[in-house]
Amino acid sequence: MSVEAFSSPIFVKRATYIIQEIASVADAIDFLNEWPEACRDLIHETALRACYEAHDGRKPLSAARNAFLGFAKRVAILEDSTSAMQWIAACQAGSGKVQL
Repeated sequence: MSVEAFSSPIFVKRATYIIQEIASVADAIDFLNEWPEACRDLIHETALRACYEAHDGRKPLSAARNAFLGFAKRVAILEDSTSAMQWIAACQAGSGKVQL
């Protein structure tokens, strides 16, 4: 496990049918940096700052995770982890091959 890995991943809706796993500070920073500038606000800024400070070792990982979790809830992109894990398991169970 990476030193910067969260204790448990956070799943967010990236688009209507796309769920992204945020498993580390680096994942959270990437996601927040890709967030549309027109939609950024104080909560986004706070979450991004917390993630950078955790990445630099100035804050605990739990603070960054909680800040990102708060951001995800605020913008209504948080996905239930149980549902996401069941979906991932179902996708991995199939081989993707069609038998003729």
